[in-house]
Amino acid sequence: MTDDATTEDAPFPGGQSLPDDVEEVRTALIEWYGDDHRSFPWRETTDPYEILVSEIMSQQTQLSRVETAWDSFLERWPTTAALADADRSDVVSFWSDHSLGYNNRARYLHESARQIEDEYGGEFPTDPDELQELQGVGPYTGNAVASFAFNTGNAVVDTNVKRVLYRAFDVEDDDTQFEAAAAALMPSGESRVWNNAIMELGGVACEKTPSCDGAGCPWREWCHAYGTGDFTAPDVPTQPSFEGSRRQFRGRVIRVLGEHDELELDELGPRIRVDYVPEGEYGREWLCGLLDDLADDELVEIDEGGATPVVSLQS
Repeated sequence: MTDDATTEDAPFPGGQSLPDDVEEVRTALIEWYGDDHRSFPWRETTDPYEILVSEIMSQQTQLSRVETAWDSFLERWPTTAALADADRSDVVSFWSDHSLGYNNRARYLHESARQIEDEYGGEFPTDPDELQELQGVGPYTGNAVASFAFNTGNAVVDTNVKRVLYRAFDVEDDDTQFEAAAAALMPSGESRVWNNAIMELGGVACEKTPSCDGAGCPWREWCHAYGTGDFTAPDVPTQPSFEGSRRQFRGRVIRVLGEHDELELDELGPRIRVDYVPEGEYGREWLCGLLDDLADDELVEIDEGGATPVVSLQS
């Protein structure tokens, strides 16, 4: 980003412009965040490993659940070296036991720890683009780790930030424009505090149902939505129903195998669904399809050397 005078005059791609008093906009948000914000333990650390764990866990998972799991995970595997040395099956079982969402994330986190140890000598890269070389780390997560651990990130753009920019500054619902607007607003060299602050604004004041006055939103005097009363926001994709989903049964497989060293196919099936019948609609063919997917994701192993396939978590 260039100097502030240049930034103030720069329009967003769609023609919308930053407020003339952009420095006041920035100061208002940072002071609001500094005065009062939600306390999470990962906001009290600059350890990139601890922050990476929190970011992976927080993907589509309630933060109250993440907080408990985060503490337990780091107590068990306090460093990348400890995690890299762990059996993958133990990490996946932990993930499933704590209902942290897709078990692939546990595999990716385990693999990224091995990368840090083997390819980076135990030291995290500080550049957001280089962080994306880690398994399972995309643009958002790489940028978040760079911001919160090293203060070297770019402007974060997640669902909350998009909602804030759309409402406050009438930014068009377009990823390119959201990214340009977020970058233009963020003060240079302040990614740690800025990204925390604008995400907090979207999380407690500019939620789907906003609480502008109740949360003391610091941007009310500039906010297009507050001025017009139009609090529409970009569409947020709905998460498919979990109950009865393939994702739910994949999770059950991981949990059951975490309790047993190995199980034959017809021992595993009834533990996954009560209506399992070997030759039925939800029988061996259905279960084998589920297990093949998990094997492709390197989460389970299937030993077909005997009369009946035997399944275990991949170590």
